[in-house]
Amino acid sequence: MNTIADNLKQIQAELPQGVRLVAVSKFHPQEAIEEAYRAGQRIFGESKVQEMTAKYENLPKDIEWHFIGHLQTNKIKYMIPYVAMIHGIDSYKLLVEINKQAAKINRTICCLLQIHVAQEETKFGFTPEECKSMLADEDWKSLDHIQICGLMGMASNTDNTEQIIKEFRLLHNLFLEIREKWFAHSSSFKELSMGMSHDYHEAIAEGSTLVRVGSKIFGERNYN
Repeated sequence: MNTIADNLKQIQAELPQGVRLVAVSKFHPQEAIEEAYRAGQRIFGESKVQEMTAKYENLPKDIEWHFIGHLQTNKIKYMIPYVAMIHGIDSYKLLVEINKQAAKINRTICCLLQIHVAQEETKFGFTPEECKSMLADEDWKSLDHIQICGLMGMASNTDNTEQIIKEFRLLHNLFLEIREKWFAHSSSFKELSMGMSHDYHEAIAEGSTLVRVGSKIFGERNYN
């Protein structure tokens, strides 16, 4: 049976230059993160603010914490002191609250706009048109403690590889369109977070720069 370190080494070997691995450590114990850390992994993804904060307090401070879950506005203030990137921004209201909390401690938070491209109704995110409409309003330009660094999305949970590729391609094309129209002079708008344990190869082929891999590193999660 492969160790966490073995799994990490195998995945890292598959990543092209310019693609970074977010090790999805949610619901996994600190010991598992420590093992991944010893193997050289530094970016970890969590989906619960309380769990991520507890891990942040007890683990090495050079870990880069990415929040990848659905975010509630009342939880934002707890992670603002340390979070490196928030992947799942699905409303302008969230950007405003993140900016407000970050301003209090003079931090600028990297944010990714979450786009709904999957067929499941359960997935969160802007539709492509909602996202473009929000950017066109340009109110976000006054938020000087957030930095919009790219897009994030999830493909449908299906065995239909063609559909997965089609959804990732749609997201990549939207990323290029938005970058050209609103961020042509921004060097920070460069991240496309897509691809998980079951579809990260397809995501990389379609332009992903951040893959979020959990079970292929840590094994199946313990929800207890």
